[in-house]
Amino acid sequence: MTDAAVLDLAVDAAELTVALCDIESVSGNEGRIADAVEVALRGLEHLTVDRDGDTVVARTSLGRGERVVLAGHLDTVPVGGNLPCRVDGGRIHGCGTTDMKSGVAVQLRLAAHLPEPNRDVTFVFYDHEEVEAEKNGLLRVTRSHPEWLAADFAVLMEPTNATVEGGCQGTLRADVVLTGHRAHSARSWMGSNAIHAAGEVLRRLSAYQPEEVTIDGLTYREGLNAVGISGGVAGNVIPDECIVSLNYRFAPSKDEDEAADVVRRVLDGFDVRIADSAPGALPGLSHPAAAAFVAMVGREPAPKFGWTDVARFSALGVPAVNYGPGDPSLAHTREEWVDIAQIAEVEDRLRAWLTT
Repeated sequence: MTDAAVLDLAVDAAELTVALCDIESVSGNEGRIADAVEVALRGLEHLTVDRDGDTVVARTSLGRGERVVLAGHLDTVPVGGNLPCRVDGGRIHGCGTTDMKSGVAVQLRLAAHLPEPNRDVTFVFYDHEEVEAEKNGLLRVTRSHPEWLAADFAVLMEPTNATVEGGCQGTLRADVVLTGHRAHSARSWMGSNAIHAAGEVLRRLSAYQPEEVTIDGLTYREGLNAVGISGGVAGNVIPDECIVSLNYRFAPSKDEDEAADVVRRVLDGFDVRIADSAPGALPGLSHPAAAAFVAMVGREPAPKFGWTDVARFSALGVPAVNYGPGDPSLAHTREEWVDIAQIAEVEDRLRAWLTT
């Protein structure tokens, strides 16, 4: 265990957000914050606490008729000169304030101050969400301790502006490999320029009309875009290879094979190599637990644009939604901030849901 920071769960969620954010925890450096969370939770007699790596799981065992999960990740993207936090004009500014330590603060407050909720609750605090999937702490727990995540419903405390965002898009990365023939640039007619061949790939991507898919009343906007291009040998050489990297964000009604087929159809005739993909998650808002949760929040639900770990719960057969404080458009920015009133609103809503 590292030199543990001390978290005071008696302070309000805003103050706790500042304390959490000021424990720097860029992906791969979550040990200190995980230690602090574990120590704070082990002091609560009504919770059973387990740990796997830098993922901490705490749960009540009251024999209630339903179990729900509240989950949030402890890591952040790299700091951009925005720590320590500062509080100004009803907002907390700093790395992780929106994504997603304000949500984690709400989790910790509820874990500490609701010893007898009306549902059994599992609180999950996990590592490595902001990096490649294979390092994800939640994925690791689904493999090593799936029983820790058994539940009837789950809430990911992702930033959603205190509105339920249902499901999530799937994501696929692919490389289009273009080949040519090297030649001296002074005798370019003797070669075949692989970079020039990328023009047709870019033309097709520019002309592509992405689908809008409505599921459970939520409309998911797809997108297929070039996100990188590489090629070239030297300033006097006609290049014989160019790679265009793509990202396809697809509606959760498609599986990964169907998504790959879309990319291959759009780029028929080209060498398309699928690099990786992750399925989306259907919103599942018609599930009774989800419908009751939406009614409790009292706002019109929205689709989740982007991929979140609701997909992992969906794969386990657990319906899940995204709900938390913070504007998702501020995530990963140097200007990241969260509204203090919104943190309080989310805590109040979840407290009411778990007590009435």
